Amino acid sequence: MSNGQIHFEVFARRQQNGSLALEMATEDRARAMAYAEELLESGSCAVRVSKEVLDEDTGEYSSVTILTKGVAAPKRSKAPLEEAGPPCVAPADLYSVHARQRIVRLLEGWLGRNTATPFELLHRPDLAEKLEASGTDLQHAVQKIAIPEAQAKGVSVHEVIRTFNSLIERAIERLIKDGRRGALADFKTEPFAVACARLLDEPEGAYRLGGGVAAYLADAKTWGDKIDRLLDLADCAPADPRPRALAFEVLEQPLGEILGSKAGVAELLGPDLDLGGSLAALTRLAAGPAVEMLEKVDPTIPRVMPPLEGAARRLSRWMEGSYFQAVRMAIGRRVIAEIKSARRLRPSDANAEIDVLRALAMALTAGAGKMLSGDDIRDAFIERSSMLISAEFVTAAMGGATTAQAEVRALLRLAENVTGQGNKSQAAQWLIGSVTALRFEREMRHPAEPPMGRLGVLADLQRAFGRVDLPDADRQALAKRLGDLGGMVEADANVVASLTRSTMPPVQRLTHLLKMALGESAPLGPAATRAKDAAVKLGKSPDIRADLAKAPEVIERLRPLMQAAG
Repeated sequence: MSNGQIHFEVFARRQQNGSLALEMATEDRARAMAYAEELLESGSCAVRVSKEVLDEDTGEYSSVTILTKGVAAPKRSKAPLEEAGPPCVAPADLYSVHARQRIVRLLEGWLGRNTATPFELLHRPDLAEKLEASGTDLQHAVQKIAIPEAQAKGVSVHEVIRTFNSLIERAIERLIKDGRRGALADFKTEPFAVACARLLDEPEGAYRLGGGVAAYLADAKTWGDKIDRLLDLADCAPADPRPRALAFEVLEQPLGEILGSKAGVAELLGPDLDLGGSLAALTRLAAGPAVEMLEKVDPTIPRVMPPLEGAARRLSRWMEGSYFQAVRMAIGRRVIAEIKSARRLRPSDANAEIDVLRALAMALTAGAGKMLSGDDIRDAFIERSSMLISAEFVTAAMGGATTAQAEVRALLRLAENVTGQGNKSQAAQWLIGSVTALRFEREMRHPAEPPMGRLGVLADLQRAFGRVDLPDADRQALAKRLGDLGGMVEADANVVASLTRSTMPPVQRLTHLLKMALGESAPLGPAATRAKDAAVKLGKSPDIRADLAKAPEVIERLRPLMQAAG
Protein backbone atom coordinates (compact mmCIF):
# COMPACT_ATOMS: atom_id res chain seq x y z
CA MET A 1 0.00 0.00 0.00
CA SER A 2 0.93 3.62 -0.22
CA ASN A 3 1.30 5.90 2.77
CA GLY A 4 -2.15 4.95 4.08
CA GLN A 5 -5.46 3.35 3.36
CA ILE A 6 -6.74 3.78 -0.18
CA HIS A 7 -10.24 3.66 -1.55
CA PHE A 8 -12.03 4.91 -4.66
CA GLU A 9 -15.17 7.05 -4.75
CA VAL A 10 -17.62 7.17 -7.64
CA PHE A 11 -19.69 10.35 -8.12
CA ALA A 12 -22.51 10.87 -10.61
CA ARG A 13 -24.64 13.79 -11.78
CA ARG A 14 -28.06 12.43 -12.72
CA GLN A 15 -29.49 15.75 -13.94
CA GLN A 16 -27.93 18.42 -16.14
CA ASN A 17 -28.31 21.13 -13.54
CA GLY A 18 -27.64 18.88 -10.57
CA SER A 19 -24.44 18.39 -8.62
CA LEU A 20 -22.19 15.37 -8.39
CA ALA A 21 -23.31 12.97 -5.65
CA LEU A 22 -21.41 10.09 -4.11
CA GLU A 23 -22.69 6.78 -5.50
CA MET A 24 -20.14 4.27 -4.24
CA ALA A 25 -16.99 3.91 -2.15
CA THR A 26 -14.83 0.84 -2.75
CA GLU A 27 -11.23 -0.34 -2.41
CA ASP A 28 -11.41 -2.10 -5.77
CA ARG A 29 -10.26 0.27 -8.54
CA ALA A 30 -11.58 -1.93 -11.36
CA ARG A 31 -15.00 -2.16 -9.73
CA ALA A 32 -15.17 1.62 -9.28
CA MET A 33 -14.32 2.23 -12.95
CA ALA A 34 -16.83 -0.37 -14.13
CA TYR A 35 -19.60 1.08 -11.94
CA ALA A 36 -18.93 4.56 -13.34
CA GLU A 37 -19.46 3.20 -16.86
CA GLU A 38 -22.68 1.51 -15.73
CA LEU A 39 -23.97 4.82 -14.34
CA LEU A 40 -23.33 6.52 -17.66
CA GLU A 41 -25.13 3.75 -19.53
CA SER A 42 -28.11 3.93 -17.16
CA GLY A 43 -28.72 7.64 -17.87
CA SER A 44 -26.42 9.69 -15.63
CA CYS A 45 -25.19 12.92 -17.22
CA ALA A 46 -21.65 12.70 -15.88
CA VAL A 47 -19.45 10.61 -13.62
CA ARG A 48 -16.23 11.10 -11.75
CA VAL A 49 -13.94 8.58 -10.03
CA SER A 50 -11.48 9.80 -7.42
CA LYS A 51 -8.72 8.02 -5.53
CA GLU A 52 -8.71 8.82 -1.81
CA VAL A 53 -5.52 8.24 0.21
CA LEU A 54 -5.58 8.47 4.01
CA ASP A 55 -2.69 10.22 5.76
CA GLU A 56 -2.22 8.11 8.90
CA ASP A 57 -0.61 11.01 10.80
CA THR A 58 -3.28 13.65 10.23
CA GLY A 59 -6.32 11.46 9.60
CA GLU A 60 -7.06 13.51 6.45
CA TYR A 61 -7.73 12.18 2.94
CA SER A 62 -6.06 13.52 -0.17
CA SER A 63 -8.03 13.16 -3.40
CA VAL A 64 -6.89 12.56 -6.98
CA THR A 65 -9.39 12.41 -9.86
CA ILE A 66 -8.66 9.42 -12.10
CA LEU A 67 -11.71 9.51 -14.39
CA THR A 68 -14.24 12.10 -15.59
CA LYS A 69 -16.83 11.38 -18.27
CA GLY A 70 -20.11 12.78 -19.50
CA VAL A 71 -21.72 16.12 -20.24
CA ALA A 72 -20.08 19.08 -18.55
CA ALA A 73 -22.13 21.00 -16.01
CA PRO A 74 -23.52 24.40 -17.10
CA LYS A 75 -21.14 27.26 -16.48
CA ARG A 76 -21.98 29.40 -13.52
CA SER A 77 -20.96 32.91 -12.72
CA LYS A 78 -17.58 33.00 -11.13
CA ALA A 79 -17.44 33.97 -7.50
CA PRO A 80 -14.54 35.94 -6.05
CA LEU A 81 -11.69 33.71 -4.96
CA GLU A 82 -11.65 33.04 -1.25
CA GLU A 83 -8.92 31.89 1.04
CA ALA A 84 -8.83 28.17 1.71
CA GLY A 85 -11.29 27.33 4.45
CA PRO A 86 -12.04 24.22 6.45
CA PRO A 87 -13.02 21.05 4.57
CA CYS A 88 -16.73 21.55 5.37
CA VAL A 89 -18.01 24.94 4.28
CA ALA A 90 -21.72 24.24 3.75
CA PRO A 91 -24.25 22.17 5.73
CA ALA A 92 -24.43 19.61 2.92
CA ASP A 93 -20.69 18.94 3.34
CA LEU A 94 -21.36 17.44 6.78
CA TYR A 95 -23.17 14.51 5.13
CA SER A 96 -20.12 13.16 3.28
CA VAL A 97 -18.56 9.89 4.42
CA HIS A 98 -15.40 11.67 5.59
CA ALA A 99 -17.34 14.22 7.63
CA ARG A 100 -19.41 11.49 9.30
CA GLN A 101 -16.24 9.59 10.18
CA ARG A 102 -14.89 12.72 11.82
CA ILE A 103 -18.15 13.25 13.72
CA VAL A 104 -17.76 9.74 15.17
CA ARG A 105 -14.28 10.59 16.49
CA LEU A 106 -15.33 13.95 17.92
CA LEU A 107 -18.66 12.96 19.47
CA GLU A 108 -18.17 9.27 20.21
CA GLY A 109 -19.09 9.62 23.89
CA TRP A 110 -22.22 11.71 23.31
CA LEU A 111 -23.42 9.45 20.49
CA GLY A 112 -22.87 6.37 22.65
CA ARG A 113 -24.85 7.82 25.56
CA ASN A 114 -27.73 8.57 23.21
CA THR A 115 -27.47 5.27 21.28
CA ALA A 116 -27.26 7.24 18.06
CA THR A 117 -25.16 7.29 14.90
CA PRO A 118 -23.82 10.34 13.02
CA PHE A 119 -26.42 9.56 10.33
CA GLU A 120 -29.22 10.00 12.87
CA LEU A 121 -27.68 13.17 14.26
CA LEU A 122 -27.58 14.68 10.77
CA HIS A 123 -31.16 13.65 9.91
CA ARG A 124 -33.12 14.04 13.18
CA PRO A 125 -34.07 17.59 14.21
CA ASP A 126 -34.75 16.57 17.83
CA LEU A 127 -31.32 14.96 18.18
CA ALA A 128 -29.57 17.98 16.64
CA GLU A 129 -31.40 20.29 19.09
CA LYS A 130 -30.38 18.03 21.97
CA LEU A 131 -26.70 18.24 20.98
CA GLU A 132 -26.94 22.01 20.60
CA ALA A 133 -28.47 22.30 24.08
CA SER A 134 -25.72 20.13 25.60
CA GLY A 135 -23.25 22.97 25.16
CA THR A 136 -20.13 21.36 26.60
CA ASP A 137 -20.05 18.29 24.32
CA LEU A 138 -20.44 20.38 21.19
CA GLN A 139 -17.96 23.00 22.38
CA HIS A 140 -15.28 20.40 23.14
CA ALA A 141 -15.80 18.75 19.74
CA VAL A 142 -15.34 22.08 17.95
CA GLN A 143 -12.20 22.85 19.96
CA LYS A 144 -10.67 19.44 19.21
CA ILE A 145 -11.03 19.95 15.47
CA ALA A 146 -10.25 23.68 15.45
CA ILE A 147 -6.72 23.46 16.85
CA PRO A 148 -5.18 21.16 14.16
CA GLU A 149 -7.23 22.94 11.47
CA ALA A 150 -5.88 26.33 12.55
CA GLN A 151 -2.32 25.02 12.51
CA ALA A 152 -2.78 23.56 9.02
CA LYS A 153 -4.31 26.76 7.62
CA GLY A 154 -2.07 29.20 9.45
CA VAL A 155 -4.99 31.13 11.00
CA SER A 156 -6.09 31.73 14.58
CA VAL A 157 -7.98 29.07 16.52
CA HIS A 158 -10.75 31.55 17.35
CA GLU A 159 -11.32 32.25 13.69
CA VAL A 160 -11.68 28.54 12.90
CA ILE A 161 -14.02 28.07 15.88
CA ARG A 162 -16.23 30.90 14.63
CA THR A 163 -16.33 29.32 11.16
CA PHE A 164 -17.30 25.90 12.49
CA ASN A 165 -19.87 27.32 14.91
CA SER A 166 -21.48 29.20 12.03
CA LEU A 167 -21.52 26.02 9.92
CA ILE A 168 -23.08 24.00 12.75
CA GLU A 169 -25.72 26.65 13.42
CA ARG A 170 -26.69 26.74 9.75
CA ALA A 171 -26.83 22.94 9.55
CA ILE A 172 -29.05 22.64 12.64
CA GLU A 173 -31.27 25.50 11.47
CA ARG A 174 -31.68 23.87 8.07
CA LEU A 175 -32.53 20.47 9.58
CA ILE A 176 -35.08 21.92 12.01
CA LYS A 177 -36.69 24.01 9.29
CA ASP A 178 -36.96 20.99 6.96
CA GLY A 179 -38.49 18.95 9.75
CA ARG A 180 -41.12 21.59 10.56
CA ARG A 181 -42.18 22.12 6.95
CA GLY A 182 -42.48 18.38 6.29
CA ALA A 183 -39.64 18.19 3.76
CA LEU A 184 -38.28 15.01 5.34
CA ALA A 185 -39.87 11.66 4.53
CA ASP A 186 -42.41 10.31 6.99
CA PHE A 187 -43.12 6.57 6.81
CA LYS A 188 -46.20 6.94 9.00
CA THR A 189 -47.96 8.69 6.15
CA GLU A 190 -46.05 7.31 3.18
CA PRO A 191 -44.64 3.78 2.70
CA PHE A 192 -40.88 3.50 2.39
CA ALA A 193 -41.02 2.17 -1.20
CA VAL A 194 -43.28 5.04 -2.28
CA ALA A 195 -40.97 7.60 -0.68
CA CYS A 196 -37.97 6.09 -2.50
CA ALA A 197 -39.72 6.39 -5.86
CA ARG A 198 -40.95 9.92 -5.16
CA LEU A 199 -37.57 11.24 -4.01
CA LEU A 200 -35.48 9.49 -6.65
CA ASP A 201 -35.01 12.50 -8.92
CA GLU A 202 -35.02 15.12 -6.14
CA PRO A 203 -31.69 17.00 -5.82
CA GLU A 204 -31.68 16.24 -2.07
CA GLY A 205 -33.55 12.94 -2.32
CA ALA A 206 -31.06 10.95 -0.22
CA TYR A 207 -31.08 13.60 2.52
CA ARG A 208 -34.89 13.70 2.68
CA LEU A 209 -35.22 9.94 2.62
CA GLY A 210 -32.56 9.77 5.33
CA GLY A 211 -34.74 11.99 7.51
CA GLY A 212 -37.51 9.40 7.31
CA VAL A 213 -35.10 6.54 8.09
CA ALA A 214 -33.67 8.40 11.11
CA ALA A 215 -37.17 9.11 12.43
CA TYR A 216 -38.08 5.44 12.00
CA LEU A 217 -35.07 4.52 14.20
CA ALA A 218 -35.75 7.18 16.82
CA ASP A 219 -37.57 5.09 19.43
CA ALA A 220 -35.44 1.94 19.01
CA LYS A 221 -33.76 1.38 22.37
CA THR A 222 -30.85 -0.83 21.39
CA TRP A 223 -28.42 -1.24 18.50
CA GLY A 224 -29.97 -4.61 17.71
CA ASP A 225 -33.40 -2.99 17.49
CA LYS A 226 -32.02 -0.37 15.11
CA ILE A 227 -30.53 -3.04 12.85
CA ASP A 228 -33.83 -4.94 12.84
CA ARG A 229 -35.67 -1.77 11.82
CA LEU A 230 -33.19 -1.04 9.05
CA LEU A 231 -33.66 -4.57 7.74
CA ASP A 232 -37.43 -4.15 7.97
CA LEU A 233 -37.04 -1.19 5.61
CA ALA A 234 -34.75 -3.25 3.38
CA ASP A 235 -37.49 -5.88 3.16
CA CYS A 236 -39.88 -3.13 2.00
CA ALA A 237 -37.50 -1.58 -0.53
CA PRO A 238 -38.94 -1.04 -4.03
CA ALA A 239 -38.30 -3.68 -6.67
CA ASP A 240 -37.47 -1.19 -9.43
CA PRO A 241 -33.65 -0.98 -9.70
CA ARG A 242 -33.21 2.80 -9.54
CA PRO A 243 -35.32 3.61 -6.45
CA ARG A 244 -34.06 0.37 -4.88
CA ALA A 245 -30.48 1.61 -5.31
CA LEU A 246 -31.42 4.86 -3.56
CA ALA A 247 -33.02 2.90 -0.72
CA PHE A 248 -29.94 0.82 -0.03
CA GLU A 249 -27.60 3.79 -0.48
CA VAL A 250 -29.39 5.46 2.43
CA LEU A 251 -29.88 2.35 4.59
CA GLU A 252 -26.26 1.26 4.49
CA GLN A 253 -25.06 4.55 6.02
CA PRO A 254 -26.52 4.03 9.52
CA LEU A 255 -25.96 0.28 9.27
CA GLY A 256 -22.26 0.77 8.54
CA GLU A 257 -21.95 3.26 11.42
CA ILE A 258 -23.54 0.84 13.88
CA LEU A 259 -21.17 -1.93 12.82
CA GLY A 260 -18.29 0.52 13.00
CA SER A 261 -18.90 1.29 16.68
CA LYS A 262 -17.53 -0.88 19.48
CA ALA A 263 -20.78 -0.66 21.45
CA GLY A 264 -22.87 -1.60 18.42
CA VAL A 265 -20.74 -4.63 17.58
CA ALA A 266 -20.56 -5.78 21.21
CA GLU A 267 -24.36 -5.68 21.53
CA LEU A 268 -24.98 -7.27 18.14
CA LEU A 269 -22.50 -10.14 18.48
CA GLY A 270 -22.52 -10.60 22.25
CA PRO A 271 -20.62 -8.81 25.04
CA ASP A 272 -18.73 -11.93 26.17
CA LEU A 273 -16.63 -12.29 23.03
CA ASP A 274 -12.95 -11.40 23.21
CA LEU A 275 -11.33 -9.54 20.33
CA GLY A 276 -10.60 -12.73 18.40
CA GLY A 277 -14.17 -13.96 18.79
CA SER A 278 -15.55 -10.59 17.75
CA LEU A 279 -13.41 -10.52 14.59
CA ALA A 280 -14.39 -14.11 13.78
CA ALA A 281 -18.09 -13.26 14.18
CA LEU A 282 -17.72 -10.13 12.02
CA THR A 283 -16.02 -12.19 9.34
CA ARG A 284 -18.83 -14.74 9.44
CA LEU A 285 -21.31 -11.84 9.22
CA ALA A 286 -19.73 -10.35 6.11
CA ALA A 287 -18.49 -13.53 4.41
CA GLY A 288 -21.02 -16.15 5.50
CA PRO A 289 -20.95 -18.34 2.35
CA ALA A 290 -17.14 -18.51 2.41
CA VAL A 291 -17.15 -19.55 6.08
CA GLU A 292 -19.82 -22.19 5.48
CA MET A 293 -17.77 -23.61 2.62
CA LEU A 294 -14.69 -23.84 4.85
CA GLU A 295 -16.68 -25.57 7.60
CA LYS A 296 -17.34 -28.46 5.23
CA VAL A 297 -13.62 -29.14 4.75
CA ASP A 298 -12.16 -28.02 8.10
CA PRO A 299 -13.94 -29.15 11.28
CA THR A 300 -12.00 -26.66 13.43
CA ILE A 301 -13.72 -23.64 11.85
CA PRO A 302 -17.06 -23.98 13.72
CA ARG A 303 -15.20 -24.14 17.04
CA VAL A 304 -13.33 -20.92 16.33
CA MET A 305 -15.94 -18.82 14.52
CA PRO A 306 -19.02 -18.40 16.75
CA PRO A 307 -22.53 -18.74 15.28
CA LEU A 308 -24.72 -15.67 14.72
CA GLU A 309 -28.03 -15.13 16.47
CA GLY A 310 -30.93 -12.70 16.24
CA ALA A 311 -30.35 -9.50 14.31
CA ALA A 312 -26.82 -10.59 13.40
CA ARG A 313 -28.09 -13.76 11.74
CA ARG A 314 -30.75 -11.83 9.87
CA LEU A 315 -28.20 -9.29 8.68
CA SER A 316 -25.82 -12.03 7.51
CA ARG A 317 -28.48 -13.33 5.14
CA TRP A 318 -28.80 -9.89 3.60
CA MET A 319 -25.02 -9.64 3.29
CA GLU A 320 -24.99 -12.74 1.09
CA GLY A 321 -26.60 -10.78 -1.73
CA SER A 322 -25.38 -7.87 -3.80
CA TYR A 323 -26.50 -5.18 -1.35
CA PHE A 324 -24.70 -3.49 1.54
CA GLN A 325 -21.38 -3.68 -0.29
CA ALA A 326 -20.09 -0.62 1.56
CA VAL A 327 -21.04 -2.24 4.86
CA ARG A 328 -19.16 -5.43 3.95
CA MET A 329 -16.10 -3.38 3.06
CA ALA A 330 -16.36 -1.37 6.28
CA ILE A 331 -16.42 -4.63 8.26
CA GLY A 332 -13.45 -5.90 6.28
CA ARG A 333 -11.47 -2.73 6.99
CA ARG A 334 -12.23 -3.01 10.68
CA VAL A 335 -11.16 -6.65 10.83
CA ILE A 336 -7.94 -5.86 8.97
CA ALA A 337 -7.20 -2.86 11.21
CA GLU A 338 -7.51 -5.04 14.32
CA ILE A 339 -5.37 -7.80 12.81
CA LYS A 340 -2.66 -5.22 12.11
CA SER A 341 -2.88 -3.78 15.62
CA ALA A 342 -0.75 -4.91 18.55
CA ARG A 343 -3.75 -6.08 20.59
CA ARG A 344 -3.87 -9.75 21.52
CA LEU A 345 -6.84 -11.62 20.06
CA ARG A 346 -6.89 -14.23 22.85
CA PRO A 347 -4.83 -12.75 25.70
CA SER A 348 -5.19 -15.81 27.94
CA ASP A 349 -4.34 -18.51 25.36
CA ALA A 350 -1.62 -18.08 22.74
CA ASN A 351 -2.40 -21.37 20.98
CA ALA A 352 -6.09 -20.51 20.74
CA GLU A 353 -5.03 -17.18 19.26
CA ILE A 354 -3.13 -19.01 16.53
CA ASP A 355 -6.30 -21.01 15.81
CA VAL A 356 -8.33 -17.81 15.44
CA LEU A 357 -5.76 -16.22 13.14
CA ARG A 358 -5.62 -19.34 10.98
CA ALA A 359 -9.41 -19.38 10.65
CA LEU A 360 -9.53 -15.65 9.88
CA ALA A 361 -6.83 -15.99 7.23
CA MET A 362 -8.72 -18.82 5.52
CA ALA A 363 -12.10 -17.07 5.67
CA LEU A 364 -10.86 -13.66 4.55
CA THR A 365 -8.88 -15.19 1.69
CA ALA A 366 -11.90 -17.23 0.60
CA GLY A 367 -14.06 -14.10 0.70
CA ALA A 368 -11.50 -11.79 -0.92
CA GLY A 369 -12.99 -9.44 -3.48
CA LYS A 370 -16.29 -8.80 -1.74
CA MET A 371 -14.68 -7.49 1.44
CA LEU A 372 -11.02 -6.77 0.77
CA SER A 373 -8.31 -7.17 -1.80
CA GLY A 374 -5.90 -10.07 -1.55
CA ASP A 375 -2.99 -7.65 -1.08
CA ASP A 376 -4.65 -6.02 1.94
CA ILE A 377 -5.23 -9.41 3.55
CA ARG A 378 -1.67 -10.58 2.94
CA ASP A 379 -0.17 -7.33 4.27
CA ALA A 380 -2.30 -7.54 7.43
CA PHE A 381 -1.25 -11.07 8.27
CA ILE A 382 2.40 -10.33 7.59
CA GLU A 383 2.17 -7.49 10.09
CA ARG A 384 0.38 -9.67 12.64
CA SER A 385 2.98 -12.42 12.11
CA SER A 386 5.72 -10.05 13.27
CA MET A 387 3.94 -9.96 16.64
CA LEU A 388 3.59 -13.75 16.75
CA ILE A 389 7.35 -14.28 16.60
CA SER A 390 8.08 -11.68 19.30
CA ALA A 391 9.72 -12.94 22.48
CA GLU A 392 6.60 -12.21 24.52
CA PHE A 393 4.26 -14.23 22.32
CA VAL A 394 6.73 -17.09 21.82
CA THR A 395 7.09 -17.39 25.59
CA ALA A 396 3.31 -17.49 25.93
CA ALA A 397 2.97 -20.09 23.16
CA MET A 398 5.49 -22.37 24.92
CA GLY A 399 4.02 -21.72 28.36
CA GLY A 400 2.21 -25.04 28.59
CA ALA A 401 5.13 -27.13 27.30
CA THR A 402 6.61 -29.42 29.95
CA THR A 403 9.31 -31.02 27.78
CA ALA A 404 11.86 -29.83 25.26
CA GLN A 405 10.06 -31.81 22.56
CA ALA A 406 6.77 -30.05 23.39
CA GLU A 407 8.52 -26.68 23.11
CA VAL A 408 9.86 -27.59 19.66
CA ARG A 409 6.40 -28.67 18.52
CA ALA A 410 4.87 -25.43 19.84
CA LEU A 411 7.45 -23.44 17.87
CA LEU A 412 6.81 -25.62 14.82
CA ARG A 413 3.09 -24.83 14.98
CA LEU A 414 3.94 -21.15 15.28
CA ALA A 415 6.21 -21.32 12.23
CA GLU A 416 3.43 -23.01 10.23
CA ASN A 417 1.11 -20.09 10.89
CA VAL A 418 3.29 -17.03 10.25
CA THR A 419 3.68 -15.43 6.87
CA GLY A 420 6.24 -13.14 5.26
CA GLN A 421 9.83 -14.07 4.51
CA GLY A 422 11.28 -12.02 7.36
CA ASN A 423 8.87 -13.54 9.86
CA LYS A 424 9.51 -17.05 8.54
CA SER A 425 13.23 -16.51 8.97
CA GLN A 426 12.76 -15.32 12.56
CA ALA A 427 10.54 -18.31 13.33
CA ALA A 428 13.25 -20.57 11.94
CA GLN A 429 15.78 -18.99 14.30
CA TRP A 430 13.55 -19.80 17.26
CA LEU A 431 13.37 -23.41 16.05
CA ILE A 432 17.12 -23.66 15.49
CA GLY A 433 17.75 -22.30 18.96
CA SER A 434 15.41 -24.87 20.46
CA VAL A 435 16.71 -28.00 18.66
CA THR A 436 20.36 -27.04 19.24
CA ALA A 437 19.77 -26.45 22.94
CA LEU A 438 21.49 -28.83 25.35
CA ARG A 439 18.12 -29.55 27.01
CA PHE A 440 16.67 -30.98 23.80
CA GLU A 441 19.79 -33.07 23.16
CA ARG A 442 19.73 -34.50 26.68
CA GLU A 443 16.05 -35.34 26.38
CA MET A 444 16.54 -37.11 23.04
CA ARG A 445 19.56 -39.07 24.32
CA HIS A 446 18.06 -39.96 27.69
CA PRO A 447 18.15 -43.76 28.05
CA ALA A 448 14.82 -43.91 29.92
CA GLU A 449 12.92 -43.90 26.61
CA PRO A 450 13.35 -46.69 24.00
CA PRO A 451 15.85 -45.63 21.32
CA MET A 452 13.54 -46.53 18.43
CA GLY A 453 10.88 -44.29 19.95
CA ARG A 454 13.32 -41.37 20.18
CA LEU A 455 14.53 -41.96 16.62
CA GLY A 456 10.91 -41.96 15.47
CA VAL A 457 10.30 -38.60 17.18
CA LEU A 458 13.35 -37.10 15.45
CA ALA A 459 12.25 -38.50 12.08
CA ASP A 460 8.74 -37.10 12.54
CA LEU A 461 10.10 -33.64 13.42
CA GLN A 462 12.48 -33.73 10.45
CA ARG A 463 9.61 -34.46 8.07
CA ALA A 464 7.47 -31.76 9.70
CA PHE A 465 10.24 -29.17 9.30
CA GLY A 466 10.48 -30.13 5.65
CA ARG A 467 6.80 -29.31 5.12
CA VAL A 468 7.03 -25.81 6.61
CA ASP A 469 7.80 -22.92 4.28
CA LEU A 470 11.11 -21.84 5.84
CA PRO A 471 14.21 -20.38 4.18
CA ASP A 472 16.15 -23.19 2.51
CA ALA A 473 19.32 -22.63 4.52
CA ASP A 474 17.41 -22.73 7.82
CA ARG A 475 15.43 -25.82 6.81
CA GLN A 476 18.66 -27.60 5.88
CA ALA A 477 20.28 -26.59 9.18
CA LEU A 478 17.32 -27.98 11.12
CA ALA A 479 17.33 -31.23 9.13
CA LYS A 480 21.07 -31.67 9.70
CA ARG A 481 20.78 -31.03 13.43
CA LEU A 482 18.02 -33.62 13.81
CA GLY A 483 20.00 -36.06 11.64
CA ASP A 484 23.09 -35.58 13.81
CA LEU A 485 21.03 -36.15 16.95
CA GLY A 486 19.63 -39.30 15.38
CA GLY A 487 23.18 -40.48 14.76
CA MET A 488 24.01 -39.91 18.44
CA VAL A 489 20.92 -41.78 19.62
CA GLU A 490 21.66 -44.71 17.27
CA ALA A 491 25.30 -44.81 18.33
CA ASP A 492 24.41 -44.66 22.05
CA ALA A 493 22.17 -47.72 21.78
CA ASN A 494 23.87 -49.50 18.84
CA VAL A 495 20.46 -49.78 17.18
CA VAL A 496 21.67 -50.88 13.74
CA ALA A 497 24.04 -53.47 15.14
CA SER A 498 21.33 -54.79 17.46
CA LEU A 499 18.89 -55.15 14.57
CA THR A 500 21.49 -56.91 12.45
CA ARG A 501 22.28 -59.45 15.21
CA SER A 502 18.70 -59.86 16.47
CA THR A 503 16.84 -63.17 16.40
CA MET A 504 14.05 -61.74 14.23
CA PRO A 505 13.53 -63.36 10.83
CA PRO A 506 15.94 -61.92 8.24
CA VAL A 507 13.15 -60.34 6.19
CA GLN A 508 11.80 -58.52 9.26
CA ARG A 509 15.29 -57.23 10.12
CA LEU A 510 15.70 -56.01 6.55
CA THR A 511 12.34 -54.22 6.67
CA HIS A 512 13.29 -52.34 9.88
CA LEU A 513 16.64 -51.30 8.45
CA LEU A 514 15.11 -50.08 5.20
CA LYS A 515 12.57 -47.94 7.06
CA MET A 516 15.40 -46.37 9.03
CA ALA A 517 17.38 -45.81 5.84
CA LEU A 518 14.42 -44.01 4.22
CA GLY A 519 13.87 -41.62 7.15
CA GLU A 520 10.62 -43.27 8.26
CA SER A 521 11.72 -44.59 11.65
CA ALA A 522 14.94 -42.59 12.02
CA PRO A 523 15.97 -39.11 10.77
CA LEU A 524 17.96 -38.85 7.56
CA GLY A 525 21.60 -38.50 8.50
CA PRO A 526 24.25 -40.74 10.09
CA ALA A 527 21.73 -43.19 11.57
CA ALA A 528 19.93 -43.60 8.23
CA THR A 529 23.24 -44.04 6.40
CA ARG A 530 24.38 -46.79 8.78
CA ALA A 531 21.00 -48.48 8.46
CA LYS A 532 21.27 -48.37 4.66
CA ASP A 533 24.75 -49.90 4.69
CA ALA A 534 23.55 -52.66 7.00
CA ALA A 535 20.48 -53.30 4.83
CA VAL A 536 22.61 -53.63 1.69
CA LYS A 537 24.93 -56.05 3.46
CA LEU A 538 22.02 -58.05 4.87
CA GLY A 539 20.30 -58.14 1.49
CA LYS A 540 23.31 -59.93 -0.01
CA SER A 541 23.32 -62.73 2.57
CA PRO A 542 22.32 -66.23 1.34
CA ASP A 543 19.79 -66.64 4.18
CA ILE A 544 17.69 -63.67 3.22
CA ARG A 545 17.95 -64.45 -0.49
CA ALA A 546 16.59 -67.89 0.21
CA ASP A 547 13.74 -66.51 2.34
CA LEU A 548 12.84 -63.99 -0.32
CA ALA A 549 12.85 -66.64 -3.03
CA LYS A 550 10.24 -68.58 -1.05
CA ALA A 551 7.93 -65.56 -0.65
CA PRO A 552 7.42 -63.52 -3.86
CA GLU A 553 4.76 -61.41 -2.13
CA VAL A 554 7.38 -60.23 0.36
CA ILE A 555 9.64 -59.21 -2.51
CA GLU A 556 6.84 -57.09 -3.97
CA ARG A 557 6.25 -55.45 -0.59
CA LEU A 558 9.92 -54.69 -0.04
CA ARG A 559 10.75 -53.72 -3.62
CA PRO A 560 9.68 -50.02 -3.23
CA LEU A 561 11.71 -49.71 -0.02
CA MET A 562 14.76 -51.30 -1.59
CA GLN A 563 14.54 -49.15 -4.71
CA ALA A 564 14.09 -45.96 -2.66
CA ALA A 565 17.09 -46.91 -0.54
CA GLY A 566 19.13 -47.44 -3.67
